[in-house]
Amino acid sequence: MMQIARLKNSIQEYAWGSYTDIPELLGEPSPAETPQAELWMGAHHKAPSEVIMGKGKITLPELIKEDPAAILGITTAEKFNSSLPFLFKVLAMAEPLSIQAHPNLAQAIEGFARENEQSIPIDGFKRNYRDANHKPEILCALTTCWALKGFRPIERIVNIMAPLNIAGIAPLVEALDKNPNERGLRRFFASLLTLDPESKRLAVNEVLAHIQHNIGDTEGADELCRHWINKLNQRYPGDIGVLSPLFLNLVEVKPGEALFLQAGQLHAYLQGMGIELMANSDNVLRGGLTPKHIDVEELLSILDFKGAEAEKVKIESSAAGEEFYVTPAAEFRLSRISVEERREYLSSRERSIEIIICTQGSASVWDLSTGAGFPVKKGDSFIIPASVEEYRITGSARLYKAAVPV
Repeated sequence: MMQIARLKNSIQEYAWGSYTDIPELLGEPSPAETPQAELWMGAHHKAPSEVIMGKGKITLPELIKEDPAAILGITTAEKFNSSLPFLFKVLAMAEPLSIQAHPNLAQAIEGFARENEQSIPIDGFKRNYRDANHKPEILCALTTCWALKGFRPIERIVNIMAPLNIAGIAPLVEALDKNPNERGLRRFFASLLTLDPESKRLAVNEVLAHIQHNIGDTEGADELCRHWINKLNQRYPGDIGVLSPLFLNLVEVKPGEALFLQAGQLHAYLQGMGIELMANSDNVLRGGLTPKHIDVEELLSILDFKGAEAEKVKIESSAAGEEFYVTPAAEFRLSRISVEERREYLSSRERSIEIIICTQGSASVWDLSTGAGFPVKKGDSFIIPASVEEYRITGSARLYKAAVPV
């Protein structure tokens, strides 16, 4: 295959998904019968995309296998063992996702090998490591998104939680105040996660009662923090993760803005619709707000306990009308392309494989070597093999592109 082609992608149905967001993006009947949470574009074995070729189709992994250098690019094929190193998604979050973190590469390799030796099934409930890869990721908001990202600065955690004087937790906050460092933060968080179920329930109820009677309190939890504590408790009553807005950074991500999550950073996506791009991995270690497996000891072993303000991703613009989201990831690079009547997009000649999805408007994409092209509209996605020398996008549209840095 040496041509640009459309993709047919799989939808993942999870309880936290939206009944409307993905169907409306794809121009399908809305609301859906079941919550649709993620649209996957890529070659992950769980749900690989299909490439439409004439009247037939082939899965993306099969296509790559036929000619890795032509599809991925010679450098990418050599560097990533002839496989697509990223997974591209649309997320539609009507309900909060679990509090979670992802391992670094060394941790993933070791954990995957260990659990294989223990004969834990890959899809087993207690499986932490489903592959031997790390999972850095970026989330770019299509609508306003809310997220928890990393531990707050320790001084801020103490300032928020000390006035609450929660029975059972107050001594933990006091100990953190006396040891405002990574070791102290680790001990604080570990102690929270290992409280007995009744102590967790009482602590959550005490915080809920406090915030109801101290609406004007500006020293402790602010109004948004209270809002999310209440909302999380409605979904997961009594879960200690309900208190996470007190010690994790609560972040509003406006459309076009993005967050980058590196290995070991505790986080949770709470609400909104966004584009997600990550290394091709499914390794997740959870700490709360979930009915799924929680392995406290393993989670603590991979977490980064540096308390700091949450930062958003820097954006660099190009003269071609492309905006790049700057991250240190070696597996992927996310960019946003905007075309208008008098502003077309012309690709670079130095490229890897690219997957593009149109999220707004309509356009046409043209292979400049062959003159072949086709129209795309909102919800359409397509693959551009590395062997396509140069292409142009015309029309009036907004598109998001996943590529491998070259």
